[in-house]
Amino acid sequence: MNIYAKTRCLLATTSLFFVAVSPAVVTPPTAHCRKSARPDSCSPLIIGHRGASGYVPEHTLGSYALAITVGADYVEPDIVITKDRQLIILHDNHLSTTTDVADRAEFANRRTTKTVDGTQITSWFTEDFTLDEIKTLRAKERIPQNRPGNARLDGAFQVPTFQEVIDLVKSLQVSQRRVIGLYPEIKHSTYFKRLGLPMEKLVVDTLHKNGYVGSKAAVFIQSFEINNLKELKNMTDLRLLQLLDSPEVRPADQDQETGITYGEIATREGLQALGQYATAVAPDKSYIIPRDGEGRLLSPTSFVKDAHDAGLKVHPYTFRRENVFLPLEFRSGDASAAAIGDMAGEIKAFLDTGIDGLFTDQADVAVRLRGPCL
Repeated sequence: MNIYAKTRCLLATTSLFFVAVSPAVVTPPTAHCRKSARPDSCSPLIIGHRGASGYVPEHTLGSYALAITVGADYVEPDIVITKDRQLIILHDNHLSTTTDVADRAEFANRRTTKTVDGTQITSWFTEDFTLDEIKTLRAKERIPQNRPGNARLDGAFQVPTFQEVIDLVKSLQVSQRRVIGLYPEIKHSTYFKRLGLPMEKLVVDTLHKNGYVGSKAAVFIQSFEINNLKELKNMTDLRLLQLLDSPEVRPADQDQETGITYGEIATREGLQALGQYATAVAPDKSYIIPRDGEGRLLSPTSFVKDAHDAGLKVHPYTFRRENVFLPLEFRSGDASAAAIGDMAGEIKAFLDTGIDGLFTDQADVAVRLRGPCL
């Protein structure tokens, strides 16, 4: 099946599912409602976090197809690598949370315990599988307790390669009459390098081969690490983005006793240094508007201004509509694990701080709030 036929099938599957589970469906934007068909003409940028992972199991072609269909400006694939050096799309290198590997008797003996970025994990790992073996697995919902509707699509999709995501994006650009951006994250860079599986050059070569070249291309390459972004700056002119984890945490490529913390990077001085190798920063939302002990939003910090003063765009993560992820004042009265609250209300509070974009699991809500991209 060629990519165009595959795309039609994906859209048919995910669109019918979306209509069944979503309270509203937005009309996909087209070039006629924009001054430019390029995503960077939009403000704020809406980044489909792992695709449309609020409606379809994350990091599947169905999830990306739906995110694009409902108007996301960019889609965000997380990149890991296989034993035979193939780039695949999963949130982590361990397979048990988002695939059916635990149900596969033929792979039972590959379950093992490893330390990844300082955390001990017992699972099955991508670096112990070839691409052909990965392709026998089926994707499943990562948080079914919060998204039971998504679990109805367990088994419907394979784990995609990076190239398959690029092919999907390119095919949908034709029907959407607009450029759709790519926002790949290189996962566990130092960990994979120590295994002899560096990803940076493979990622850059794949993007360049597909025509994504230069700072004007609709691409941001992101990482929670620092040194690989500096390495990438010498490989490509594509835009780079620094992700920020919790303030007390140190990036995996830093000495865990003496290295810089994310909190130190987030200072005014730290952001000025960050601006020397990156063009944007993606902080956890709490850097911009922290919460009190009960989970209510407090007053905004100076983070957005400090980042803008350093020449950086600001794209916080992650906006999700389920109560469990929302500030207290935007939660509904429903106490169930899958209850839906007012994500649009939370987004409005953050837009008032001057952010330039946002990562969301439900891009349709953000598109509807923003309106046409003019």
